[in-house]
Parts: sequence; C-alpha cells; structure tokens
Amino acid sequence: MYRKFFYLALIAILTLNCKPEVKNNQKKLPRIAIAGLGIESSTFSPARTHEEAFHARIGNSIFQRYPFFAKDTDIRKRAEWIPTLLGKALPGGMVTREAYESMVGKTLKMLKENGPYDGLFFDIHGAMSVEGLTDAEGDLIKRIREVIGSEVLVSTSMDLHGNVSKRLAQHSDLITCYRMAPHEDALESKERSITNLLDRLENGKGKPKYKAWVPVPILLPGEKTSTRIEPGKSLYAQIPSITKQEGVIDAAIWIGYAWADEPRNHGVVMTTGDDKEQVIQGAEKLAQSFWDVRNEFEFVAPTTTFDESLKLALKSDKRPFIISDMGDNPTAGGAGDVTWTLREILNRSEFKSENGPSLIYASIPGPKLIEEALKVGIGGKVKAIAGAAVDNRFAPPLQLEGTVEAIKEGDRDAEVEVVVKIGSVHVIVTKKRKPYHQENDFTDLGLNPKNTNIVIVKIGYLVPELYEMRGDWIMALTPGGVDQDLERLGYEHIKRPMFPLDTYMDTPDLRARLIPASDN
Repeated sequence: MYRKFFYLALIAILTLNCKPEVKNNQKKLPRIAIAGLGIESSTFSPARTHEEAFHARIGNSIFQRYPFFAKDTDIRKRAEWIPTLLGKALPGGMVTREAYESMVGKTLKMLKENGPYDGLFFDIHGAMSVEGLTDAEGDLIKRIREVIGSEVLVSTSMDLHGNVSKRLAQHSDLITCYRMAPHEDALESKERSITNLLDRLENGKGKPKYKAWVPVPILLPGEKTSTRIEPGKSLYAQIPSITKQEGVIDAAIWIGYAWADEPRNHGVVMTTGDDKEQVIQGAEKLAQSFWDVRNEFEFVAPTTTFDESLKLALKSDKRPFIISDMGDNPTAGGAGDVTWTLREILNRSEFKSENGPSLIYASIPGPKLIEEALKVGIGGKVKAIAGAAVDNRFAPPLQLEGTVEAIKEGDRDAEVEVVVKIGSVHVIVTKKRKPYHQENDFTDLGLNPKNTNIVIVKIGYLVPELYEMRGDWIMALTPGGVDQDLERLGYEHIKRPMFPLDTYMDTPDLRARLIPASDN
C-alpha cells in the first residue's frame, strides 16, 4: 500500500515539474511593429522633398532592407513582426506637409488595423524638417503613441547627425544612434536597437527605469566631426565603457544636424538603464567630454577655395585627385543642382581641349539634356541646359554642349544618367539628383575614376570606397544649401548661445535631465 502511494506521489511530482516546460514552449512571441521615416532636410535649401523621394516600403517588403530580418535569423524568430511603412529618402530640402501627412496617415492606419503591440522598432534619421513643424520626429512618435498606447516598448534607432528633442526622448523608451561617421556601423546600430528591445521584452524588465538627457550647445557639420580622426574618434570610443556598466542599457552621442534652423538642432547625449546613479554619471561624463573637446574639432581633410583646390589638383601627379564640392552636397541635404562649380570648371582654359587634364564631374541634374541625349544616342552631339532648376541663387542654369558618351537607365535615384564629354571634362548629367560614392557608379557609365586626373564629387567627407580610391583629396568651400561656413547661413531659431557661432560662452549646464517614461 505504501509503495503504491509512493509511486503515485512520484508521478504527481514529475507531472508538476514538467508543466512549466510545456508552458514555456507554448509561450507567445512578442508582437513588434516596424515604422519610420528617414531623411536629412536642409531648411537653408529652396528644394522641397515629396513623397515619392522616400521610396516607401510597406508590409513585408520592409524586411528586405535589413539582413538581420532574413527568415532564418535569430532576430526574425524571436518575435512576431508587423512591418507597416518605412520610408528612406536621399537628403534634401524640407519635406512638404502634404507628403508628410500622407505617409504618416498610412502608417497610423496600418498600426490601428494590426494592433495590439508589445513593442515598436522606430527607425528614423532624426533630421527630417517638415513644412510647418519644428520637431518632425517628435510629432511623428507622439502621433504613433496615440495609436499604439503609452505602455508599448519603443526602441528608436537614429543617425548620429539626428536631433533628439525632449518630446522624442520621452516617447522613446530605448534609444541609440550610430557610433561611426562615415556610418560603417549603421546596420550594427539598428541591430543593437532591436536586440535591446527584444531583451527587455523577454526578460520582463520592460521600460528602463531611467533615461538621462543632456543637451550640449554645440552645432557642427559632419565634415568636422568624423570619427576617423580626433577628437571624434576618442570621444565615441568612450561609449562602450559606459554601456558595460551594470544597470546601463545603452549610451549615445548625437552631433546633431547643422543645416536646419530649429530649436532642437544641437548636440545631445542620452543614456538609458535601471541604475539611476550609473545612468546619470554616464550621460554627464560623455556630455562633459563632448564639451571639453569642442575647440579640437576640425575638417577631416584640408579645405580651401575651389580655385585653390583646382590649382593643387592640376599640379598633383596623384590619381585620382578628388575634390569634394561640399556646398551643394546632396548627401547632406543640398539641392544637388547648383551649377556654380561646374561653371567654374568649364570656364577654365585647361579643360577646353580634349587633350587637357581628364576630369569627371559628378553630377548635375538636367532633365532637358537627358531628353535630348536619348534622342541623339551615344556618339551624338547634344546641346541643352542643365542645373539650377531648384537652387539658382549662386549661378544660373548652364548650357552644356558636347558628345554623349554613355547612357544608363533604371537607377533608383537618378532614373537616367548620361555622360557628356566637353573638352577634357566628363560631365555626368542625371534626370534626378544622385550622389556618386561607389566605384561602380562611375564604371557602369564607362568611366575609369582611378585613372582620371581629377574627380569632383558633390559630397563632404568621403565615404569608405571613395576614401580608399583617392590618390589625394581636398574639400572645397563652395556655395550651396549646406554651406560649411555656418555663419553665412543666417540662423534665426536655434537656441543661443551656440558653439561655434557664439565666441564667448559661459560654461553650459551639462547636468543630466531625467526624462519621464512614456506612460508617466
């Protein structure tokens, strides 16, 4: 009899011990939405950005942007993902209110239809300016919160050239940004943002107890704050030591975006975590370090006038000698169609002959010239105007006359690209603006940049592929909507005083502000 009761008790104990395992196997995955809009928008450019520029992905097509969302990846398996709308545009002018409201409306509609959610991966740039708004990303996340609720865990991923307002900080539970400029760690940063979100949902800790936000009154262009060189290199190298501390989830430094005139445009440091003391100390340490090195920031490469840049390039025997035409850089928000630099080149006697120094100019939008080039074909002569349809403040449209050497259709940004040979200059003309920063951008058009005397690109600091290609490099201080001479821009709405615009500044208050949780 006793043996029978013993076996029955043993069976009962084993059965009870097995129940948690069965329960865990049947545990529901967290439901996480994906949404975001990303662009850098210069308020100093007359250009306007419309909805089609965002090439918005809707639904499952969003997964194609991220290798870590492939079907067999750990991240994909750890949650039930609900992708809504994700739009990423080439930097440009302010976004029209119509475009913004259209994309936001679609996002909110999809969020309403597919809720409820445990989390949201909010993938933005942080420097989007919209007509009639002074904090576009703050407005966007607030409106999303009104749909998904304040208790949903939101993890925000940003570019370090974005801006973090108090409103964005409050509605973001977890927040991080890139740690490298150029942004070689972009995908790594987005994956970190998602992993932080998944970890907090899985371990049940949810929202961090503390978010420390420190505004730093510094406004500098990316060309002066690259992490390739000091002091940016050492400044950002301090972040891992903060994040490794017990009770800290993440830490980030935002340089901010210099070519928009809004109160939120300035440096920011944020840390998140559950240990109040460590979170505050980490934020204040990074903010103080940022302020302490403010006078050490300088351009990542030599800079001078465009005339002097050309003189140096013509004397050099290094190929290619790359000149950055910075003032109209479309990767920073320039209109991309300022003709001032190209006019200067074509007026130079050195390039009048076909046997002159070889030069590639990338690029200038010219829809009318594209139309004519398609008519005459490769080898035909073309004569039409190009450029300055959007930004004619510095030079008028140019009439280009030369031989069509290449035509390429189907590019995502340019749509159609044409190479026109004028003297010894190869001018790349596009239907729509496009930055040129990869070797195949040139070789696909039959050009050989590595064997060209001078390559001029509308870009600031060189992205890795161009940087590795360069024989020599200089950055030209040219005019445009992203002028590197910030004092010429005429700010009216940023907070003052601001370094380096205001020479004499009192020591700023770099104490951490604790930002309340989204549901507080």
